[in-house]
Amino acid sequence: MDIEVLGTLAVRENDVSVTPRAPKPRQVLALLALHADQVVPIASLIEELWGDRPPRSARTTLQTYILQLREMITKALEKDPEGDPPRTPKDVLATAPGGYALHTFGGTSDVREFERLSGLGYRAMDAGDFPRAAGELGEALALWTGSALADVQAGPQLEMQIRRLEETRLCALDQRIEADLRLGRHRELLGELTVLVSRYRTHENLHAQFMLALHRSGRRSEALDVYQRLRTTLVRELGLEPSAGLRRLQRSILMAHPDPGTAQTAAADGERLTRVG
Repeated sequence: MDIEVLGTLAVRENDVSVTPRAPKPRQVLALLALHADQVVPIASLIEELWGDRPPRSARTTLQTYILQLREMITKALEKDPEGDPPRTPKDVLATAPGGYALHTFGGTSDVREFERLSGLGYRAMDAGDFPRAAGELGEALALWTGSALADVQAGPQLEMQIRRLEETRLCALDQRIEADLRLGRHRELLGELTVLVSRYRTHENLHAQFMLALHRSGRRSEALDVYQRLRTTLVRELGLEPSAGLRRLQRSILMAHPDPGTAQTAAADGERLTRVG
């Protein structure tokens, strides 16, 4: 089974789609797919579908959605290669004590691949291997085709998972930009960072990276303008001043002697520039 959730939901068995169109079964499949090869408790599935006010028929209705998914899996299993051990829909979407489990049988998952590649990228960053870090993290981020589960109606469980995934994406993006800055690719980053600071209007580390990229591209006044816009936004929307690390970066640019490191080195004394609103 091949699973994609880093964008629109797509689940295929034998290259046959088993992704339903109806909203509620899609929610069930999405939650099972996010926890592929693990048991998802019935209580979690019910909470996803109906929040804290499930109907009396919640378990029966959930069982109906499971049956609908198994019907789609049945058709996909007809394409199992001859000679392979026979499988039933209950082998793929299994009933387990207290819940259900979607088994991939060694198939692909874009989330797992993202986590694998980003992990390699983080380790390369720690080792100072910035070319490899930029490459691994770039490959990880390329797996994203949009917001996670962009076409799925999300309940409490999926909303929590989507937030988690988006945070891991932002962390990987932050580190990939850091690697590119270390490699002197400041001019190449300007277009991307222009978009990112517009999207994440109070994310200090992205703004610090943008300031540094602008300054290294000979655009000192624009770098200082980025700081002023961020400060205005932080004060107006959050009632906060920029962090000490960001203020240090601004002062170094004002003196035309920026820190020889990157935006992250501006977070001296352990202060991380990742305030997000």
